[in-house]
Amino acid sequence: MKTLLITRPIADAVLDQARAKFDVTVNEGGTLTEAECVAALASYDCILPTLGDAFTAASFAGDIRCKMLGNFGVGYNHIDDAAAAAAGVIVSNTPDVLTDATADIALTLLLATARRAGEGERMVRSGAWGGFDVKGLLGTHVTGKTLGVIGMGRIGQAIAARCHYGFGMDVVFHNRSPKVTEVPARQLESLQAVMETADFVVVATPGGAGTTKLIDAAALAEMKPTGIFINISRGEVVDETALIDVLEKGAITGAGLDVYENEPHVPERLIALENCVLLPHLGSATQETRQAMGQMALDNIIAWSEGKTPPQQVN
Repeated sequence: MKTLLITRPIADAVLDQARAKFDVTVNEGGTLTEAECVAALASYDCILPTLGDAFTAASFAGDIRCKMLGNFGVGYNHIDDAAAAAAGVIVSNTPDVLTDATADIALTLLLATARRAGEGERMVRSGAWGGFDVKGLLGTHVTGKTLGVIGMGRIGQAIAARCHYGFGMDVVFHNRSPKVTEVPARQLESLQAVMETADFVVVATPGGAGTTKLIDAAALAEMKPTGIFINISRGEVVDETALIDVLEKGAITGAGLDVYENEPHVPERLIALENCVLLPHLGSATQETRQAMGQMALDNIIAWSEGKTPPQQVN
């Protein structure tokens, strides 16, 4: 029986299936460091990792027993897939199953930031609310505004559909390649054009070297003073220090974030800002979605163990 390391506890139903087919070890100690990844690659036939596990290029330089990484998550920038391929290790991911859940979180952040819901909840919980106030916590209207989507993949299009059909928003977007969309949307000529046109900017690009700090100080400077910025992609896509700077200066109205540059660390300067809504990476956090992600990750590993090509192989 092949040995399988699962780097974080997953849904019981999926775990039961894994134990029926593999000799399973479940890591209860949090994300794997690079040294722990080296040890895991040398010790197990296959691994089911997830975000934060440091499968760097260096981790593939030692003795490799593992031949399959069935990643839990659509993003796999914590795995050096080229180094994995060179070491003979297959990598797969879990696309599609988290599209709707992540799009819903984008809308949660957009509405909560626009309507200052975080500030309002803190006011109520602290006992500081004195009752209805005609001028209290005035937010930003959402219906009929312009949405800018950075990265018009599956998740970006799901966000655009919710905003256009649900809130009558005009949609513009930036994408690395030409994209035809089902939802009415205009692809603008540059990132800067989207940043300056939109009332709400939502980042939905993949992570990785090609998008690291794509949203930098220059891009943020293009936004309207009334603009609201939302990131549900990966933390490293945004220059976090530059974003904090514009928020502290009031150069944009607010931001809603589900991801951070150095998770789980969130800068104190960011935490101190009232004009931010901060979530703990909840994009895929529904019971249904997390179980489906675990199932897809395991299905890829099972396919590999049976000598088949994993359906979601990425390298």
